Amino acid sequence: MMSVALPLTALIAFTGYTVSVMLQAEQSLIDFGISLMSRPDTAQVVIDLYLLATLAGVWMVKDARARGMSIWSVVPYLLLTAVFVSIGPLLYLVVRGVRERRKVIVPDPAG
Repeated sequence: MMSVALPLTALIAFTGYTVSVMLQAEQSLIDFGISLMSRPDTAQVVIDLYLLATLAGVWMVKDARARGMSIWSVVPYLLLTAVFVSIGPLLYLVVRGVRERRKVIVPDPAG
């Protein structure tokens, strides 16, 4: 059984920081992305980040399939990953951990 504490702590901290930064930002998220991609050094970091986000997305889809879940159940996490990168996989880990914990606490009467 996976612990929920670490991904939940990271999710809360990073989401809070993201919201704080976005409320103070002087430009839109799109303008910020464009400015990052306009320089080779920051573009390299963004490309690297999105390669990792793609790998996380592939993992989430495979993990959901292995758990008998629909691919459609992963779409919200993939959308969050496309915009905020870390928040989608962290939320997926938290929800998955909570579901696992519920299965242990309340066993399925059919099985």
